[in-house]
Amino acid sequence: MSAEAADREAATSSRPCTPPQTSWFEFVLEEALLEQHLQKPSPDPPPVQLIVQFLEQASKPSVNEQNQVQPPPDNKRNRILKLLALKVAAHLKWDLDVLEKSLSVPVLNMLLNELLCISKVPPGTKHVDVDLSSLPPTTAMAILLYNRWAIRTIVQSSFPVKQVKPGPPQLNVMNQIQQEKELTENILKVLKEQAADSILVLEGALKLNKDLYVHTIRTLDLLAMEPGMVNGETESSTAGLKISAEEIQCQVCYDLGAIYFQQGSTNAAVHEKAKEKFFRTKELIAKNGSSSLHFTIDEERLAGYCQACEVLTSSSDDASQQATPYSQIHSCLKSGKYQDLVKIFLEDNLTLSLPEQFRQSVLRELFQKAQQGNDALDEVCFKVCVCNTVCDALQGRIIDIQFCQLFLKPSKEKIDFLLEVCSGSIDLENASEELKRKMAAFLKNLCLGMEDLQFVFMISSHELFIKLLKDDERKLLIDQMRKRSPRINLCTKPVTSFYDIPASASVNIGQLEHQLILSVDPWRIRQILIELHGMTSERQFWMISNKWEVPNVYGNVILGIKDSLTRDLVYILMAKGLHCCAIKDFVHAKQLFAACLELVTEFSPKLRQVMLNEMLLLDIYTHEAGAGVSGERPPSDLISRVRGYLEMRVPDIPLRQVIAEECVAFLLNWCENEYLTMQVPLPLVQTNPYVKLGQLLAATCKELPGPKESRRTAKDLWEVVVQICSVSNQHKRGNDGRVSLIKHRESTLGIMYSSWEYFFFPPLQEPLVLTTILSLFVKLHNVREDIVNDIAAEHISIWPSSIPNLQSVDFEAVAITVKELVSYALTINANNHFWLIIQADIYFATNQYSAALHYYLQAGAVCSDFFNKMVPPDVYTDQVIKRMIKCCSLLNCHTQVAILCQFLREVDYKTAFKALQEQNSHDAMDSYYEYIWDVTILEYLTYLHHKRGETDKRQIAIKAIGQTELNASNPEEVLQLAAQRRKKKFLQAMAKLYF
Repeated sequence: MSAEAADREAATSSRPCTPPQTSWFEFVLEEALLEQHLQKPSPDPPPVQLIVQFLEQASKPSVNEQNQVQPPPDNKRNRILKLLALKVAAHLKWDLDVLEKSLSVPVLNMLLNELLCISKVPPGTKHVDVDLSSLPPTTAMAILLYNRWAIRTIVQSSFPVKQVKPGPPQLNVMNQIQQEKELTENILKVLKEQAADSILVLEGALKLNKDLYVHTIRTLDLLAMEPGMVNGETESSTAGLKISAEEIQCQVCYDLGAIYFQQGSTNAAVHEKAKEKFFRTKELIAKNGSSSLHFTIDEERLAGYCQACEVLTSSSDDASQQATPYSQIHSCLKSGKYQDLVKIFLEDNLTLSLPEQFRQSVLRELFQKAQQGNDALDEVCFKVCVCNTVCDALQGRIIDIQFCQLFLKPSKEKIDFLLEVCSGSIDLENASEELKRKMAAFLKNLCLGMEDLQFVFMISSHELFIKLLKDDERKLLIDQMRKRSPRINLCTKPVTSFYDIPASASVNIGQLEHQLILSVDPWRIRQILIELHGMTSERQFWMISNKWEVPNVYGNVILGIKDSLTRDLVYILMAKGLHCCAIKDFVHAKQLFAACLELVTEFSPKLRQVMLNEMLLLDIYTHEAGAGVSGERPPSDLISRVRGYLEMRVPDIPLRQVIAEECVAFLLNWCENEYLTMQVPLPLVQTNPYVKLGQLLAATCKELPGPKESRRTAKDLWEVVVQICSVSNQHKRGNDGRVSLIKHRESTLGIMYSSWEYFFFPPLQEPLVLTTILSLFVKLHNVREDIVNDIAAEHISIWPSSIPNLQSVDFEAVAITVKELVSYALTINANNHFWLIIQADIYFATNQYSAALHYYLQAGAVCSDFFNKMVPPDVYTDQVIKRMIKCCSLLNCHTQVAILCQFLREVDYKTAFKALQEQNSHDAMDSYYEYIWDVTILEYLTYLHHKRGETDKRQIAIKAIGQTELNASNPEEVLQLAAQRRKKKFLQAMAKLYF
């Protein structure tokens, strides 16, 4: 008996040697079930998994009357199951790539053995002894498929396999896995023993110069018939799926090249054979095109094989081979020309032709040689490692740990070479901004990791560093500078003691200014300024960086300080503190402000109050970014300080507008409505416009939802906003670049209109406050717009429904404000379905129908667990559904229109029928019929397709009507459940389409 026959016998235990004979009824039944499954758009389970199910059922052992386990019987049932498994493989066109990915070695071995059996391969005969040219085409193709799979399985088994993390131990599962593992090892052992024969069979196939055929479902049907009905068709030259001779040669050459390449690890001469086969494969693909091949080939892997073969088979005198970087590197490693190797890596940093894995493998090989005692390679390892690291940095990859270890003790030579590599790896004139940012980030991080200032200055003074990093970017090095400088608690030192530090005339002014820009340590800043003033008294050092900005209301007071050193110090501490606040570095901001407060306390009560105000703002920022994020209420002391600031009446103190805004917003965010509405002093409301605004908002939120007679404060707030929006001139742009809706005007209300827009944007975060403001502006937007473009909002009924002087309102500005408001609100809570509906309505009003559908669907998804629960009726109102219908109609998705018409309280048959009459639909049309539960619409579809002669679509509609759960005689709860299930599936399908 041959090895193949023995293998088949071991794997299948018992198999039919003749085509299976079945009754007509059983065959047609199994065939119908299989075809129905394979015709589904996304069969569940996938077709390839049916092979496993069929073969497992067919190979189940039987138990006789004495309870003895017997091999699987050769009966009609098992033969039909094996035939169905073959049909599934034929449906997949015997694509080994697909089969190997989804089937285990034992299952695929069993399947191909069944193919050999049904293809009438003579039992007990070695494949190598068979003349393929004398066999029927389907028989020869079956032998080729088996031997190709055998070779591919051997090659695949040589690759490392990632171990799957085991789950909780289950005895039956572990036994099953162990049995499958042992069976796989036994099959691999047999395949490896007959590998030489398989190679000879495939080599013989290359000599065939004729087309072959592989079994299809039709040819398998013929084999299932009575022998007299076959009429010899399955053995003719025209039965089955035709595979051209060139396609066969292409795939066989590729598989032979893979096995030869694998054998080359122990026999280098075999690489020549692999090279020949792979290059022949490339020629055939170039000639016929990869798309014409019945069996696809991974062209990237083929290119890798070809490059590897070129390197492994190249000779030192072959000049043509030296043109590729791989060959050059291979030659340098063999000949010991390591400086040339470094040059190749440096040049490749610009071209990026070498893969990351190849670069790392070369470095590992160099490290191994260095560890074996070749000390001269230490420098080469460092240089190659630097080239790889710079390449990784430019590609956005993580820096390797080897580079960090080599740079633990940097030297001047190492820094020089690193800068040389960096300069040679980027063409500044043609490089993209992204590439420049990555190189700049690498250099900054390099400086942060060094302790020796000499090396930091070597990098920071280099031409590349100066071109890539601007002044503001260099401030990212402040942490490194702080760590190098001695830290002294300013609170323990008297102010005058700082002026006793002697200046060092030996330090270069430029270097000191550079350190002054980077440092955020208050003590170090003072030391540097003392040294600079000791070297020259003619310069104003607060002006050396144009990034140091202090508000004008403070700048006028600070620049009035007579002593130049004190003036520079106060200005710089204030500017750096404000900058740290802006970048949310609150720790350093607090240190800088505390030092500045200590300094100004001695000579300026006015500046002392300024610093106390700024430290209050800093504490608000710190809480909102820290404990406030998790919902923790601020300490009572902070709330008292906020109230104290609003009630402060100190004359001639320069005040920043943002502090008052933040204080009122802080009270609103933490629901201090009682204070704002009841406890705030009346003179404060009349004199402080921000408190007045906060009081109106707090009172309105407090009354929600409330009866109509308790909405006087809402009316007051409405009148203020209408009055503000009724002034049309120019939009004001604030310091933050945001366009303001508000214009300057006089008002008896005493409201500071130039800052009103601040309350519709950060820092307000309380959902109820945001909802109130949003509903106000939505209502104002709806006053003029017609009903088609109306926008829905929560609590919209509390606002008046008309405006006396409609023409005076700048509705364009109102529309812009609504858009910005809802966009900001969704950054606070992206799952608020009312805000999502508003966003959708805005897109609908501006004719952006696809975006509108996205947000309508998202609103439904967030409040129904992705439609697994019913969408609340106050979310998907009839108005929302009608707008979704119009969006789908204007997007030419007419089947979706018909389905959505069912969602209305009263089904809109007129719109549904009109939509279904459209033949130019951009949606999936008949594949959506399964989502229709209204029988009237389904009956109309049946009539429509019959009228058009569309038989297939009519059958789909009839099938949908025929489902028992849609029977009109069913109880109402059954019909509702059927409708709800279809709603869920349809909305989920729509969400996947528009998300």
